[in-house]
Amino acid sequence: MQRSRIAVTGASGLIGKALVHSLRADGHEVVRLVRRPPRAGDEVEWDPQRQYVDVAGLVGCEAVVHLAGAGVGDHRWTDAYRKEIRDSRVLGTAAIAEAVASLDVPPRVLVSGSAVGYYGDTGDRPVDESAPPGDGFLPQVCVEWEEAAAAAQEAGVRTAFARTGLVVARHGGAWGRMFPLFKAGLGGRLGSGRQYWSFIALHDEIAALRHLLDTDSLSGPVNLTAPEPVTNREATAAMGRVLHRPTPFAVPRPVLRAALGDMAADVLSSQRALPARLLESGFSFAFPRIDDAIRAALR
Repeated sequence: MQRSRIAVTGASGLIGKALVHSLRADGHEVVRLVRRPPRAGDEVEWDPQRQYVDVAGLVGCEAVVHLAGAGVGDHRWTDAYRKEIRDSRVLGTAAIAEAVASLDVPPRVLVSGSAVGYYGDTGDRPVDESAPPGDGFLPQVCVEWEEAAAAAQEAGVRTAFARTGLVVARHGGAWGRMFPLFKAGLGGRLGSGRQYWSFIALHDEIAALRHLLDTDSLSGPVNLTAPEPVTNREATAAMGRVLHRPTPFAVPRPVLRAALGDMAADVLSSQRALPARLLESGFSFAFPRIDDAIRAALR
């Protein structure tokens, strides 16, 4: 993509911050959507709950990257927080899609966040983007999340859904919470450890999002996961190897359920998602293996 004006929601999050930095480093003009009155020239106000977007701030944008959404692992899944998880994604995506569709000259591409949670628990069965949604709360949220972008698609905007796996990063996200435990020698497998984790290095996540922006042939769902998913047991062993720490502990399933409530089912579920469409489109992973991704996070 030539130097362009690009709007980003969720710009204060782990992925959003890194994406904004990457785009600006290449000379792009980045507009950040914020949920408060703007304080800087690069900010545009929006309110996902009210489905409001200051559309004037999107004029001239070649692309929109929509990453905003309440953290799945930030709180116990009470009924109220389940509603926040869903509404922050579905209402927010609908607001962005409708704002994009309302422009006289809409952006040429909308990259909208999603997750491999779409597939539900796949056990040890590998799945790609052709697989149907799974059962349960998170798969249903992902289905509604992607459907909420319909207005942009109907307006002829190329729309890609970035179904992201576990992002391996030292600070932020689920993996960022694990680094201090493993560094202290307190890391260990969760439950049986046989559940698959579809991971992706933060560097590759940003490169893949940039690839979605640049590749006109990509629309619809695209798995943003490394090509070699690992089990939780294998990820635990890799953390121990890279950090040179023992990993003697195991957190039994009943303890996880007591500590996390309904969210434990997501932690213990298995998603063996493969990035078929990314690979078919010519994308190359810098850190395809788990040890490499962990070392990259430490750097």
